[in-house]
Amino acid sequence: MNPASSSAPAPAVTLRFRAGTIEIAGRPADTAGLPASWDERSACLRAPACAYAAIVRGLRARGVPYSDQARRYDTMATSTLVHREPRPYQTAALAAWRANGFRGVVVLPTGAGKTLVAHLAIDDRKRSALVVTPTLDLVRQWHDGLLATFGGTMGGNIGIVGGGDYDVRPLTVTTYDSAYLHMEHLGDRFGLVVFDECHHLPGESYALGARLCLAPFRLGLTATPERSDGRDAILDELCGPVVYRKDIVELAGEYLADYETVRVSVDLSPAERAEYERERAIYRQFVGDNGIVMTSPRGFSDFIIRSSRSEAGRRAFAAYRRQREIAFTAPAKLDYLERLLFQHRHDRAIVFTQDNATVYLLSRRFLVPAITHLTKVSERSAVLAGFSRGEYAALATSRVLNEGVDIPEANVAVVMSGSGSVREHVQRLGRILRPRAGKRAVLYELVTGGTSESMTSTRRRDHVAYR
Repeated sequence: MNPASSSAPAPAVTLRFRAGTIEIAGRPADTAGLPASWDERSACLRAPACAYAAIVRGLRARGVPYSDQARRYDTMATSTLVHREPRPYQTAALAAWRANGFRGVVVLPTGAGKTLVAHLAIDDRKRSALVVTPTLDLVRQWHDGLLATFGGTMGGNIGIVGGGDYDVRPLTVTTYDSAYLHMEHLGDRFGLVVFDECHHLPGESYALGARLCLAPFRLGLTATPERSDGRDAILDELCGPVVYRKDIVELAGEYLADYETVRVSVDLSPAERAEYERERAIYRQFVGDNGIVMTSPRGFSDFIIRSSRSEAGRRAFAAYRRQREIAFTAPAKLDYLERLLFQHRHDRAIVFTQDNATVYLLSRRFLVPAITHLTKVSERSAVLAGFSRGEYAALATSRVLNEGVDIPEANVAVVMSGSGSVREHVQRLGRILRPRAGKRAVLYELVTGGTSESMTSTRRRDHVAYR
């Protein structure tokens, strides 16, 4: 996306970057048909910065000379530190991305090397690049990886924006939240943007951050691109379509650890069953009486709002919580977990739950470390380091370790409770699939039979990567 050269005819159109938008100044005959709208206040055409590539292509296609004052990104020297030989599927992923005009989403399982695909893309385009991640933990991981690969040619300087840092470099890592806050000022600084865990991108604020960036080259990385809120088309708009995909079953055994999945159903006692049915009936009666469709995108929000307005609603919400608690922490389920932890006492096991209360219950009962969103960063790092060294055979967590954590030593996962999200389940399986010599991973799913958990389990297992 280079501007017209000095030997070209005098530019008829001028492009400028302003606060996350592209201003287009020129005669109507030269700018007609561009993806922009007239702005009365500035007396020029204006478009979101993400339309920059389409605007440039439109001008070039019609042979309209233009002055590109919008982009401020640099061309970088070729890296001399990309030594790691890509696997065949990583090479194919890069080729598919290039064939689609250097835009698109690459779908690979956790542990399959999505980061290396991004490094190859950065080295291929040789443009200033921004990597956007969902968490500060991932910012640090990406920073260290980019430094190892490109540090020599970048003078050892890889930028970070977020978590109290604001250091913008030709190669910079940030979070989705920080991109939303700062992109109107940074959106002209990068020619390539990499969206890690890009299934987060269609969220309203994150999508706005992507729209304020003019980067013509865009790469999305994820293990699970599907969304349940119908906003998948936004990912296509802001990053591009899925251009390459490999699922777990296609890579297990050769490039990922071989694995098996075991679904264990436990029963409630007669007393527990009676209480469960009683509490669930109260909750379901309220939902039905108020016309709430819990399976709709707004179902749970509607339930929260309406249940707060009356005594009957508050009782229904308490019943909802109690029936979940009975299913999530059934005594038979806890007893079976005790057997599993003893059986795998020489392995490294991660126990996943849906809520923090269950995490702390498991931590107290089985004397294992707990990691939740309330865990301090220093404590979390110490626990994960101890787990990696074998000081802890198991740890309990809720959803904070679903993504963005590299724990190659983990080879056992126990799902005590979770949502019906396929993405969440695939991410949890991915935590134990990092390859290691002789490793065989196993995921146990503990389900309380005859409860809503059975339906939830069926929904999250309905995926080719898990079958």
